[in-house]
Amino acid sequence: MFSRSYNGRNKKIFWQEFWRHELEEALRHAPVVIIPVGSVEQHGPHCPMDVDISIPYHLAAEVATGVNEYPIIVAPPVWTGFTHFNMGHVGTITVTLETYICVLCDVCRSIKANGFERMILLNGHGGNIAPTQATSVKLAQEDVWALHISYFHMVQDEMKAWGESDPSIGHGGEWETSLQLHLRGHLIAMDRRAPNGLTPWFSSAELERFAKWPERRREADEGVMGDPFKSSAEKGQRLFNAAVDKLVKVCNELHEKPVRSYFDRGSHCTLGPV
Repeated sequence: MFSRSYNGRNKKIFWQEFWRHELEEALRHAPVVIIPVGSVEQHGPHCPMDVDISIPYHLAAEVATGVNEYPIIVAPPVWTGFTHFNMGHVGTITVTLETYICVLCDVCRSIKANGFERMILLNGHGGNIAPTQATSVKLAQEDVWALHISYFHMVQDEMKAWGESDPSIGHGGEWETSLQLHLRGHLIAMDRRAPNGLTPWFSSAELERFAKWPERRREADEGVMGDPFKSSAEKGQRLFNAAVDKLVKVCNELHEKPVRSYFDRGSHCTLGPV
C-alpha cells in the first residue's frame, strides 16, 4: 500500500477534498482520474432529474473506494449535458453542443496540466455519446488522452440477458429505474411510473438497426423509453456490480500501461505541440 491517504475508512477519493500534498503524492503512483459526465433532465414522472449523472458518479466512487493498490480519483462531475431533445418535459437543463465540448475539453486540459495523464470520461447520458467521443478525439490531437466510456455499453450483454423487457438502458425504463432503486430508492415514486410510449420512426426493427435519426424531442407522451414496471432494486444491484467489475479492469490496464502519446511514431506534419 503506497499511502495511508488512500486506504481504510478515511480514504479520500474526491478530487475537491484532497490537500495539495496528497495530489502531489498521488502523481507518483500512476493515478487514474475518472470524470463522471451526465445531464440533468426529465426521466419520466417517477425518477429524479439527475439519473444520468448519479449513476456514473456512484460507479466512479465505488471503484475508487474499492481499489487500494494505486489512486483512483473522482473528479467533480460534469452535469451539464447535451440534451435539448428532453426539453419537451419540465426539469431539463441543457447546453449547446459547442458549449458541452468546450467544457469537457477544458476540464481534461486542466487535469492534464496538473500532471494527471490517465483519464476516463465516464458518461451516463445517451445524448452525450457522440459529443463525448468527439471530445476524446479532439483532445488526442493535443496529446491529452481521455478515454470515453458510456457505462451502459459496458453491460450491454448483461442487460440483454437479464432484462425482462428492455435490452438496452432505455430512459426511465427497466434498467435506469432498477439502478436508481438500488442506489437511491427513496427518490423513486413507484406509484407514478408510466408505460413506454416511444413510437418508432421506421416500420421494422431491421431498418432501426442502421438508419439512425439525430436526437429529437421524444415522441413518448410521458418521456419514458422502456418498462419501469419491470424494475427492481435487485436487478439494479446486479447490473451495478457488473459495471463496477468492468470499470475496475479498465482502470487497472490504464494504470499498468505507459501513457500514450500522439507523437509516439513521429510525424512530418506537426499539428500540435511537440
